[in-house]
Amino acid sequence: MTGCLDQDKKLFDGILNIDKNFDVVYRVITIGDRKACLYAIDGFMKDETLLRLIQGFCAIKAADLPEDAHGFAKKYLPYIEVGLENQVESLLTQLLSGVTLMFVDGYDKCMAIDCRTYPARGVQEPEKDRVLRGSRDGFVETLVFNTALIRRRIRDPKLINEIVQVGESSKTDIVISYMEDRVDRELLDKIKNRISNIKVDALTMNQESLAECLYQSKWYNPFPKFKFSERPDTAAAHLLEGNIVILVDNSPAAMILPSSVFDIVEEADDYYFPPLTGTYLRISRFLISFVTLTLTPVYLLFVQNPEWLPSWLEFTRVKEAVNVPIILQLLILEFAIDGLRLASVSTPSMLSTPLSVIAGLVVGDFSVSSGWFNAETMLYMAFVVIANYTQASFEFGYALKFMRLLLLILTALFNLWGFIAGFVITVLCIVMNKTISGKSYIYPLIPFSWKEIRQRLVRTRIPFEKK
Repeated sequence: MTGCLDQDKKLFDGILNIDKNFDVVYRVITIGDRKACLYAIDGFMKDETLLRLIQGFCAIKAADLPEDAHGFAKKYLPYIEVGLENQVESLLTQLLSGVTLMFVDGYDKCMAIDCRTYPARGVQEPEKDRVLRGSRDGFVETLVFNTALIRRRIRDPKLINEIVQVGESSKTDIVISYMEDRVDRELLDKIKNRISNIKVDALTMNQESLAECLYQSKWYNPFPKFKFSERPDTAAAHLLEGNIVILVDNSPAAMILPSSVFDIVEEADDYYFPPLTGTYLRISRFLISFVTLTLTPVYLLFVQNPEWLPSWLEFTRVKEAVNVPIILQLLILEFAIDGLRLASVSTPSMLSTPLSVIAGLVVGDFSVSSGWFNAETMLYMAFVVIANYTQASFEFGYALKFMRLLLLILTALFNLWGFIAGFVITVLCIVMNKTISGKSYIYPLIPFSWKEIRQRLVRTRIPFEKK
C-alpha cells in the first residue's frame, strides 16, 4: 500500500482483472476533497448497507477528514466489523471472501468492511441424520451459520471457535471448535499442527480432502477414522464431552474427532427417548450391524453344507432349482444394489417413488421368475439393504459391505475355514485400527473399562448437579 489512490487502484485493477471479471465491481466516490474507491464481489455484499455508508460519506466535509485511516474508520464507519490492513495479499484474500475494501487517497491503510452475505439455504433437517424426536435444524454450507447453530446450544465463553485457512488457491476457511477446559490439549495441538502444515492447492472435496490430509490411513482398512454429522445438537454434545469439532466452509457436515467405533454407531435418537428406549435402540443398532455383516455369508455357508442345518431350520433350504451359483447371485445383487442406489441419486424427486415401486415389484418378481435369482437370496439381500440404513455413517456402512464381500468370497473358496478367516480379518481390521489421537478404535474394550462399556451400551440418565 502506497497511500496514493491512483497507484493502489492500478495495482488492484491489474491483479483482479477488472476488465474481464464482471463480478468484481468497484465504485469511485469523493469524500470531502479526496477520492476514494470501494471494491466488492457482486453477490457477496449487502447492497443496502453499502448504500447507507456511501450516503454518509457524501456529507463529510474536507475540513472534517481525519489524518489517518484509523481515525476515519472510528468516526465515519458506523459498522461493527471493520478492519485496517496494508498487506496486499491479505486484502485480496478478504476481498475474494466477500469483504468490501475501501481505499481513500492519502491513507496508507485500507479499510476492510465485513458486510458480506453468502447465498445459503435454510437450516432444515438433514436428509440422512433424521431423528424421530428432537430438533429439526441442520448444518448448511455457510460457515458462520454453522458456528451460530453450535453457539446457540453452548452459551459458554469457554467454547472456542478458531478459524484458519487451507489451500493455496481455494484458501478454504476451517473452524476448529473445542471446549477450552475439557479438550485434550495434546490432541488439539497435534490437530492444529497438522492443519498448519497441510500443503494442498485446494480442498476440492471439503471435509474428505481435509480428512485425507490430516490422517494418512492405510487404504486397505475401510473403517472410518472420523465421525461426520449434519446435526448441530450432535456436534454440541461431542464438544461437551471434550471432543474436537472441525467445520469446513461449503460443507454441511461437522467432522468429530477422535471417534471410536462406538462414537460412529451412536446416534441422536438414543438420547431423545427415555433411557430404556434409548438403550434398546442402541443395542439393536449394534446387533443389526453384526447381522448385516454375517447374514449372507452364513446363508452361503449353509447352502454349501446343507447337512449342517438343524431340523428347526429345514425351512430355510433352497427349494427351487439353482440355475446360477449362489455366490454369483449374491455378488451380482451386491453390485446391482449399488447401481440402483447411484441411479436414485440422479433420479428427479417426482419420479423416485414410481421408479422405486417398479424396481421393487417388477424387477424383483421377474428376477426370481426368470430363474436368475432364488427367492431366498433376494429375501436375505433385501434385509441387508434395508438394515444398512440403520447406520447414519455412509463410511461405516460401506466398511461393513466390503468386509461382507470378503467373507462371501473366502467362504465360497474355502468353505468353513474361509468364513473363519474372513471373520478374523474383519475383527483384526477393527481391533488394529487407531483413532487420530493414536488410541484404540474399540475403547473401552481395549483397554478394558467396565464403567465406560456400560455407558456405551446402556443409555443412562443424564447426570445433574445436586444443590
